[in-house]
Amino acid sequence: MPAVVGVAATVALAAAAVYAKALTVPAGAAAATFGAVIVVLAGFPYLILVVVFVVLAVLATRYRFDEKRSRNVQEGRQGERGVPNVLAHIIVPTALVIVAAAVPSVFPEEDLALLFTAALAFGMADTLASEFGVLSGHARSLLTGRPVTPGTNGGVSATGEAWAFAGALVTAAAGLGLFLVFGYATPGTALLIGGATLAGFIGCQVDSVFGETLENPGYLTNGWTNFLAMVSTVLIASGLLLAFSP
Repeated sequence: MPAVVGVAATVALAAAAVYAKALTVPAGAAAATFGAVIVVLAGFPYLILVVVFVVLAVLATRYRFDEKRSRNVQEGRQGERGVPNVLAHIIVPTALVIVAAAVPSVFPEEDLALLFTAALAFGMADTLASEFGVLSGHARSLLTGRPVTPGTNGGVSATGEAWAFAGALVTAAAGLGLFLVFGYATPGTALLIGGATLAGFIGCQVDSVFGETLENPGYLTNGWTNFLAMVSTVLIASGLLLAFSP
């Protein structure tokens, strides 16, 4: 019964996102499919954390949207996100859940809690950095320090970096709260908050590097840049687990 309720809730939430024009219809279908896997295999706190990510991302995307559109730096036509964007941010968390369910003795619940949260912390950091950073008056290349137009791949600003850190931290705190409320194991408060925040923020910088060196020349699409940066984030979080787990 919990699985049925979870799947129904996932489909309803995806439909609501499509209705609100936050996702295209195909993107909503993809989100519902992957969300169903997450809630069935991992449980409600993991699904709710994804929902928190989506809601905050939508709010950030719609913030001063007309100004973003006038600068041609908006997401989609009306702020909607398509299949590539959804897949770039949901494949890694879903893969983590599947592996944890398949080999729980090798991948315990507390490890999943950190790595899953870190992956979404990156997603939130990257989204907020992009959506608020493009509104800043200036930006510089992360690699060269040269001035670039806000919204340029690889460009960063103080505003964007501050929002990136805040996004990672909020996601980490939300993850910890959800796991505690639902009685799920975690690697500890300090490691979950600190590890997910740090990995998510660093992953956002990796995304900028990939964007400037691989996406700008045309070797990667934006979706692949996000995907590889999220994989990098999970690897960073894994290193922190190995270094600081009791």
